[in-house]
Amino acid sequence: MSNTAQDKTDLTTRPIPEVIRQVAVPSSVGFFFHTMFNVVDTWWAGRIDTQAQAALALSLPVFFIITALASGIGTGSTALMGSALGGKDRKQAALTAVQMLSFGIFVSAFLAWFGLTFSPAIFGWLGAEGHYLDVCLAYMTPIFACNAVTVAIYLFNAVLQSQGDTASLRNVLCFTAAMNVILDPWFIHGGFGLPAMGLAGVAWSTVILQGAGAVYLAFKARRTGLIKTDGGRNLIPRLRIYAEIAHQGFPAALNSMTIALGFFVIFRFVSGFGPEASAAYGIATRIDQIVLMPTIGLSVAALTITAQNCGAGKIDRIRENFRKNLLYGAYLLIPLSVPILIFAEPLMRIFTSDPAVIAVGAGYLRIDAFTLYGYVAIFVPTSVLQGMKRPMFAIWLGLARQVVAPFLLFTLFTQILGYPITALWLAIFAIVWTSAAVALWFARKTIGEMEAQKKRLEGCKLP
Repeated sequence: MSNTAQDKTDLTTRPIPEVIRQVAVPSSVGFFFHTMFNVVDTWWAGRIDTQAQAALALSLPVFFIITALASGIGTGSTALMGSALGGKDRKQAALTAVQMLSFGIFVSAFLAWFGLTFSPAIFGWLGAEGHYLDVCLAYMTPIFACNAVTVAIYLFNAVLQSQGDTASLRNVLCFTAAMNVILDPWFIHGGFGLPAMGLAGVAWSTVILQGAGAVYLAFKARRTGLIKTDGGRNLIPRLRIYAEIAHQGFPAALNSMTIALGFFVIFRFVSGFGPEASAAYGIATRIDQIVLMPTIGLSVAALTITAQNCGAGKIDRIRENFRKNLLYGAYLLIPLSVPILIFAEPLMRIFTSDPAVIAVGAGYLRIDAFTLYGYVAIFVPTSVLQGMKRPMFAIWLGLARQVVAPFLLFTLFTQILGYPITALWLAIFAIVWTSAAVALWFARKTIGEMEAQKKRLEGCKLP
């Protein structure tokens, strides 16, 4: 590995704004195209019929089960590998990388069993039945059966991300988004020897493209030198390392899982207002994903830079990283909230011509415009805490924000007081900003405690 490449993997010495750009910009671009991938799915599902679009929206929280576990393990392993790299221990980083991959095999097998066994019950609980249920299962069955490709993308990317490389995933996401424009209509409507598959074609397009992406990331991860089997010894499961990966990864996974649970809760109440409301919320969340794209890159930067600098014991750089990511989030996101507020209805019309769907979705987006920066103030602090190997806070905040508070408030507003669906959107606004205040306070408190501990240790070393 050249010195230049080596320098780029070290995030502990160069100016914080420089390393944030290195990590966040490719990540944000990549997640923009990832969102475009999902937008294309939503658009083509809408060309089938409203029920297919609603089924895709209803499948989103179920799909989150896979991505939550995969991204959680990747996030936890990034923190472990990044800390080892910051401490100049590449051997430990390499061992963690290989053990993470073998751990992922067990996770993938569990997800396939779980999804194929319980999907009908989950969709039934969410209100799908009859033909609607069949459409939901036609989409999710291939996704669960072939979830190994999704898991592989997250894990190979964790190896790259721990060294500040987010450009490789960007390349994958750009390629798959472009190809999805071709494969979606082909697989949905058939042709050139393929039968028409309807919404199931959207799923098979996803599986094939993610498989290609996983192969590319495996090649790139191998070239870093961290995928070392050490004559096969690193392949032997090490329960201690599995436990470390689980200790860091499962809280991150559970934090992501609370997002899925939050969608379950929201859709449980939204679906009570009819399929049009479910379709509207599904479309609106896709628009949300586009606008929130910069926060994803900043969250990745907050995690990766914090992990390496935590391993190097540079707490001052962690604090600067925290502040800069929040500031950049304000610069990027607050201006984007304005068109969401002004052009709510035209944005909805891009995806549907159903007047009822447009009206409900526009109502959500107008309130959401004032909510968006609150997500930055949640994601950045929790990512910094995960980089400092403090993953548990995200779980408790996630459960409160995504499950407990929505369930209580939604029940009160819609089932007891009988308020319209707008009450759900206002409740989300209040929950997000309350959670943001708590996350900011706890992250600052934790960084301060680490600084005080470091000063005490340095004081003990003085003669």
